Amino acid sequence: MKVKTAETAGFCFGVKRAVDKVYQLIGDGVSPIYTLGPIIHNEEVVADLEKKGVRAITEEELDEIHKGTVVIRSHGVGKEIYDRLKASGLSCVDVTCPFVLKIHRIVERESGAGKHIIIFGDPSHPEVRGICGWCRGDFTVLSSRKETEEFSPPPGREFCVVSQTTFNYNKFKELVEILSKKRYDNNVLNINNILNTICNATEERQKEAKTIAGEVDTMLVIGGRHSSNTQKLFEICKEECGNTYYIQTPVDLDSEMFHHSSYVGITAGASTPKKIIEEVQEHVRIKF
Repeated sequence: MKVKTAETAGFCFGVKRAVDKVYQLIGDGVSPIYTLGPIIHNEEVVADLEKKGVRAITEEELDEIHKGTVVIRSHGVGKEIYDRLKASGLSCVDVTCPFVLKIHRIVERESGAGKHIIIFGDPSHPEVRGICGWCRGDFTVLSSRKETEEFSPPPGREFCVVSQTTFNYNKFKELVEILSKKRYDNNVLNINNILNTICNATEERQKEAKTIAGEVDTMLVIGGRHSSNTQKLFEICKEECGNTYYIQTPVDLDSEMFHHSSYVGITAGASTPKKIIEEVQEHVRIKF
């Protein structure tokens, strides 16, 4: 079986930095350690950290913690969480991805200047919730073509458009085009205020996945079931290769996936460890 694995598959800079930091804290003997939500959307990594005493907590549970170190994961959090941590006296380690921090600064500045913030992304995703938490005025989260077409902003306001770092790049362009073609009375959509804040690594990963999926008979997308960027990779690959499968580990592989296949492509989300990618790659080569 011929196998092609994407060079961009696996941990991105921000995720690797966050995971490495937690393991460093464990190695340094720091205890107890809490992460605000799972440090990454990968069940294997989270389970390993739990065995080592790291507990993932929700923002609601934060007030119940009275000692220890709280890690802010790469997705980032809103300003209110920083204020609560400061007031609590808890030790805090901030591993928010620098690309996400950049968006925080943008929306804080632009909303403070009176602009209506438009965020392209999943409103339930922790990164998007964190971005919303830095807006100092009105904001709107748009995730689909339908929502964008139906969007009616408050009159007499300028817009500033940003995006979740893991948003589908082609979808971003589509939604920007919809906004650009709409005619808003007394509103200004300045091209200079449309900011493509999708992470470069995400964009490159999506482009490479699309290319590989267009070449192979079967495409495998590896990642945690709650990983937003992996879900978007799956959507992109499925459009190019109907025989695309979303898996988490080699256990999910099935011979039915490879009927009439001689060329298999593999990519993985930003929260997928290199070890799992290599295991899937080896399993496909040996077993099928």
